[in-house]
Amino acid sequence: MADAPYTPPKVWKWEAASGGAFANINRPIAGPTHDKALPVGEHPLQLYSLATPNGVKVTILLEELLAAGHSGAEYDAWLIRINEGDQFGSGFVEVNPNSKIPALVDRSQETPIRVFESGSILLYLADKFGAFIPQDLPGRTECLSWLFWQMGAGPLLGGGFGHFYAYAPEKFEYAINRYAMEAKRQLDVLNRRLGENQFMAGDAYTIADMAIWPWYGALVLNQVYGAAEFLDAPSYTHVMRWAREIAERPAVRRGRMVNRTFGDPAEQLHERHDASDFELRTQDKLQAAGGGNA
Repeated sequence: MADAPYTPPKVWKWEAASGGAFANINRPIAGPTHDKALPVGEHPLQLYSLATPNGVKVTILLEELLAAGHSGAEYDAWLIRINEGDQFGSGFVEVNPNSKIPALVDRSQETPIRVFESGSILLYLADKFGAFIPQDLPGRTECLSWLFWQMGAGPLLGGGFGHFYAYAPEKFEYAINRYAMEAKRQLDVLNRRLGENQFMAGDAYTIADMAIWPWYGALVLNQVYGAAEFLDAPSYTHVMRWAREIAERPAVRRGRMVNRTFGDPAEQLHERHDASDFELRTQDKLQAAGGGNA
């Protein structure tokens, strides 16, 4: 016998975990669950993150800034294990009251500045260093339009399509079809834009590309959700060209490794405190030395 249709109650109450991936950290209230101070390293910029697409945006920008010669962009990247609830520690909540990664503290000022939300961090750093954002008003506006496009569209891809296709405890045809349609519409938006421009904001590589690539570039390269075939990714030829071009950038390859805890151990750098860490402290090196996790 089929299950009876669900009828929402007049007042929703949190009575059971939702099931599926991340159910153990989903809750309808904000604030800290435990006291835990955040570590602080020696560099001006302190990043607290995990290599999800939103986290990767920021580490790509930081590595690109360093590659471009901005020494003030040196940073310590501390691992926040969201499956273990690190984002609900009191120190993290002080930096980001929304308890989401990434979060940044700029200690180069007399009074440290906290920055949360990945798009806000990208914009803050681009403005701080005067890099990877156009300086003319029309160019800057186009760049920010695409940056905010990603911030608005991303939840429909991640929380919508990605959740129901890859993480939900059951496969629901209605939900998968609904969000697959939206994911493909978004890919078509990108494909049309990139058919006319090398990068999202025009001829220059900017924070707009760094915001969009970890989601949509990784999607078509089959690096998230395992859905490239399902969504017919190769048909979006201009997105594929752009995704592959950005994936080959050395700073992007490094940025993807920072705070990464899954996949090939050689591509996992749990914490980053110095450029030499990419050679000396990846998980394969630490495991070979008997050092275990960072």
